[in-house]
Amino acid sequence: MTRENILNAVVVAGLILFPLAAWQLDEPFLITLATKAVIFALAGVGLNIALGLGGLVSLGHAAFFGLGGYAMGILASHAQIYDPILTVPFVIEGSKSMPVIWLTAVVASGLAAFAIGALSLRTSGVYFIMITLAFGQMLYYFAISWPAYGGEDGLSIYVRNSFVGLNTLDPIQFYLICAVILFAVLYAMARMARAPFGLALNAARQSSARAETVGLSPYMLRLMAFVISGMITGLAGALFADLNRFVSPTMFSWQLSGEIIVFILIGGTARLFGPVVGAIVFVTLEHVLGGLSEYWHIFLGLLLLAIVLFARGGLIGLLTGKARAHD
Repeated sequence: MTRENILNAVVVAGLILFPLAAWQLDEPFLITLATKAVIFALAGVGLNIALGLGGLVSLGHAAFFGLGGYAMGILASHAQIYDPILTVPFVIEGSKSMPVIWLTAVVASGLAAFAIGALSLRTSGVYFIMITLAFGQMLYYFAISWPAYGGEDGLSIYVRNSFVGLNTLDPIQFYLICAVILFAVLYAMARMARAPFGLALNAARQSSARAETVGLSPYMLRLMAFVISGMITGLAGALFADLNRFVSPTMFSWQLSGEIIVFILIGGTARLFGPVVGAIVFVTLEHVLGGLSEYWHIFLGLLLLAIVLFARGGLIGLLTGKARAHD
C-alpha cells in the first residue's frame, strides 16, 4: 500500500469518526460543519474530473452548483405550497423526495454542462476560462432577476426534504446520506481514472495531437468529462441547498467557482482525495479563523501561495513526497 493510499484511508476514517464523536458529545453544529465540508468536497471531486483528468480550468462551475440548488428549491417550494410547477401541456408537481430532487438536479446540470461545454470547448486556455465564467455570470444575473423564486433575496425551504427510512432533520443521518454519496462518487472516479475513458482523457490532456493520431477525439472526451463533472457538481448543489434549506443567486457566483478550484489546489490536482482534503482545510479555516477576523481569507491566500510555491502536488503531494499524482 502506497503512502497516498494510507493517507486516503486516514481521511476516510476521519470522515467517519469525527461526526460520530460529535454525535456522542451532542454537538450538532460540528456535524453540520462536517456535512458542509463533505458537500464542498463532492463539488470539488466533480470539478477535479474536468480539471485534474481533463486539464480544463473552469471558472464557471458554480453554474452547475447553482442549478442543482435551484432544482431542489423549485421542486421543494412547489411541494410545500401544494402548487404544481406546470399545468400546461401536462401537470408537473413539486417534490420533497431527495432521490427525485437529486435526479432532477443531475439531469438539469448535465444538460447545462453539455450546452456550455459544447460551446466553451471550441476554445482553449484563457479563452475557455473566460467563457465558462461568462456562462456562470449569465445564470447568476438570471437568478437575481427571477422574482418567482425570490430574486436577489433567495428562496427559503421550511422543512428538509425526505429520504425513505431516515429522519433527514437529524444532523447525523443527513451527514450519513452526504458521506455515502461522496464515497460512492470517489469510488466511481477511481474506477473511471483507470478505465479506457480515463486513460484516453489523460492522453488527450497531455497531447491532443498524439491522441488524434491514434483515432481519439479530444473534443468528445473533454465534453464527456465536462458533462460528468457538471452533473456531480449539480448534485452537490442540491445537497448544499438541502443542508441550508435555502437557495440564492450566490450559489452561481464566480467566487464560489474560485473556492472549488482552491479546494483542488490545496489538496492536490488530479489526486483522488485532493478536493476532500482541500474542502476540509477550507471549512476548518473558515470556522476557526472566521471567528477571529472577517479578513480570514488573507490566511487562506498565504496558505495557497505557499502550496503553489513549495508544494506543487498540494498537501497530499507534500505528505506523500510526490510532486504530481501522475508521477
